[in-house]
Amino acid sequence: MKSVMRKVVILGGGTAGWMSAALLKKMLGNAVDIELVESEAIGTVGVGEATIPPIRLVNNVLGIKEADFLRETKATMKLAIKFENWRVPGEGYFHTFGAPGKSMAFCHFHHYWRRAQQEGLKDSLWEYDLNYLCAQAGKFSHINSKDPVLELPYAYHFDASLYARFLRNYSEKLGVTRTEGKVEKVDQNNDSGYIQSLQLDNGKIIGGDLFLDCSGFRGLLIQQKLNTGYEDWSHLLPCDRAVAVPSERFQKTLPYTRSIAHGAGWQWRIPLQHRNGNGMVYSSAHCSDEQAADTLLANLDSKACGDPNFIRFLTGRRRKQWHKNVIAVGLSSGFLEPLESTSIHLIQSAIVRLIHLFPHQGIQPAAVAEYNKQSKLEFEQIRDFLVLHYHVNQRTDTQFWRDLQSIEIPDSLTQKIALFAETGRLFREQNDLFLESSWLQVMMGQGIMPKDYHPMADNPSREQLLGMLQQIRQVKQDPLPKMLDHDEFLTSYCQIKE
Repeated sequence: MKSVMRKVVILGGGTAGWMSAALLKKMLGNAVDIELVESEAIGTVGVGEATIPPIRLVNNVLGIKEADFLRETKATMKLAIKFENWRVPGEGYFHTFGAPGKSMAFCHFHHYWRRAQQEGLKDSLWEYDLNYLCAQAGKFSHINSKDPVLELPYAYHFDASLYARFLRNYSEKLGVTRTEGKVEKVDQNNDSGYIQSLQLDNGKIIGGDLFLDCSGFRGLLIQQKLNTGYEDWSHLLPCDRAVAVPSERFQKTLPYTRSIAHGAGWQWRIPLQHRNGNGMVYSSAHCSDEQAADTLLANLDSKACGDPNFIRFLTGRRRKQWHKNVIAVGLSSGFLEPLESTSIHLIQSAIVRLIHLFPHQGIQPAAVAEYNKQSKLEFEQIRDFLVLHYHVNQRTDTQFWRDLQSIEIPDSLTQKIALFAETGRLFREQNDLFLESSWLQVMMGQGIMPKDYHPMADNPSREQLLGMLQQIRQVKQDPLPKMLDHDEFLTSYCQIKE
């Protein structure tokens, strides 16, 4: 079906809808008109409060000043996620956004560290990671250095509802039209099956050429109207419930997310400037809603300041995220639990993918096929990374954790684990969101210690090797005394008027 794409209609607000509106309007400008339809009477999930570093690319593209963003969304800095009780109760490790040591040609740093460890070195791998050192010390500052060893990748924690409001204000200033109303009827073209218009409860009819379904789990267009189908991954990731509750802010704001494993799931703790975000992700086959809420409320570090909000979900992905003239963005496209803070990133990548493949003189099957291929691969790669956390646990205290040890995991993940366990080798799949350093930290944190290391690590003498490691460790530690405490940074930086 060929026609110039002049009008994009976005169904649903929240982070998915308003991020879509902001990016599309900023990038495509006057080439398209954008109208967003949402209803104040329909709430959003609104608990996606932790992000990963690519969120900074969105802000940069949009021209948003970081200090303004932090102030308006009550954001804090995020250097890592701390996983507690995941391998066994009482033990923890960090998955940071950084990388240990320094880059080596053809041989990752951890091979040198592994050889040194076998020769008696007691330092943990994380002691060579600047993100870890800053997280542990509760510090953050922008580091102005061109030395890659001193890179400090970071993301944010923010209030999702404030972020959506922030993007709405931004989008409307660019010319995005917002229309209030609930959809009562969806009209399709009898011949093509394309969506032609949305009929609202107030009588308005909103026509368009391309429709973005940001209606959340309902999938009002992509599923309820187009019946695209859903690929269920609950056999790999059995958690299907979450309960969330806000609590009062701490006196000291940690620059990382906490992920705390419990008997039938795990708890998140996300520090914001004005409060904390807390939630429990769990399996209803192993834990009742009441038990989950009781566990969450009993493990808050500050007083609850709201009622528990229960969320049901089915882990998996829409079989086609672009079908006919509808593209699913956000929860309507699929759901992967927030273990690695990927929900907002999946919104971002869906929009960026659409911008790359945006139809000009009409929707072409090859572009739709490419979009869906890339979406499928991205979901599968993130899925495998999440499964890794669960599957290689060594807990024996509850049936939930024992069941996860025996699931049949994808061949792609089996191969990656086996290769690392035997040789210490890691290879990033094409376009994998997670770098080798991420896979390294989770595998080692979950107790997979490679039996061997790369022969290049045998090149330096023992004295040279230990000297090199000591020098790298010192370089990583040098910035710490000059850095601000996280709260000091937020207080001073957010007051900047540029």
